Amino acid sequence: MDGGASRVLDEYLVLAAGQGDRKAFEHLARRWDRRLVAHAWRLTGDRDVARDAAQAAWVQIARGLSSLKDEAAFPAWAYRIVSRRCARIIAGRVRDRALDLAVASEPEFASDTPDAGDPTGQRRLHVAIARLPAAQRAAIALFHFEELSIAEVAVALDVPAGTIKTRLMHARRTLRAALEGDSDA
Repeated sequence: MDGGASRVLDEYLVLAAGQGDRKAFEHLARRWDRRLVAHAWRLTGDRDVARDAAQAAWVQIARGLSSLKDEAAFPAWAYRIVSRRCARIIAGRVRDRALDLAVASEPEFASDTPDAGDPTGQRRLHVAIARLPAAQRAAIALFHFEELSIAEVAVALDVPAGTIKTRLMHARRTLRAALEGDSDA
């Protein structure tokens, strides 16, 4: 299904679910749960915490869906709910444990050099993305992988659009340097 048709289906499901259609909500949840968990994982660096945050977000989404005025705003709205859930979880963690420790615990590949099994450099790209600060990683993922606009990413992450542009600029610069082998990144 292409992006336009997918968005139209999502808008229909949001509208129907907002009017109480349980099957539409279940279908919407099946379509979006994986993305929301992935977003929470990018923010927290912990798969279990990410699942918990997404599950809690779904409760809030279910309660607020009927009040959502614009069905097309669902992606940014849902990501924002997840972002806020994650922020609460992170803030509640032990104060001396920084988010960077959780990100550092992610499994890393043994080598950053391309090999015969990775001629396109996808492995190096994923390693480089995993090493970005959480805020930059989230902005890159929402903008490039989820294809949200700058404004939608800003809503999802609850920061100004200018901040998103800056995060994207720094992330791209870091990724370019990492992929080109520049050690000055």
